[in-house]
Amino acid sequence: MNTSNPNHPSRQRTIYFGLDIPFLDHLGVVPEYAEGGKVRISYIVQPEHTNSFGVAQGGVLMTLLDFAMGAAARTASNHPLGAITIDMSTSFLRPSLGKIVVEGTLLKAGKTINYCETIALNETGEITAKASGTFTLRR
Repeated sequence: MNTSNPNHPSRQRTIYFGLDIPFLDHLGVVPEYAEGGKVRISYIVQPEHTNSFGVAQGGVLMTLLDFAMGAAARTASNHPLGAITIDMSTSFLRPSLGKIVVEGTLLKAGKTINYCETIALNETGEITAKASGTFTLRR
């Protein structure tokens, strides 16, 4: 993982488990681990990423949930390329504020389809959102 001052024009972008993902870097997502079908990332809600209620915009949360599941799918075979979302279902359980930790899990790795789920947790460990999805690995 490479991180540095995001306002400096020559800074290196963060690498996400072997992939350069500019949008995650823009959001300030921190990759923590990805192995054995488990992924953990974290993110601190920024004012510019909130909705009219002052909490994390749902699309930001869906981005984090989607990425964590796709990264979990990649861990089954140490796939060097990205995962492609086929289907994703998301539930928002409570507002997301402060530091959000997202944990993705690979439920089943198939020949072409991978089944995953993920949860987003707030600073007190409460689930703020959850998702399930199906993914195929980029060829």
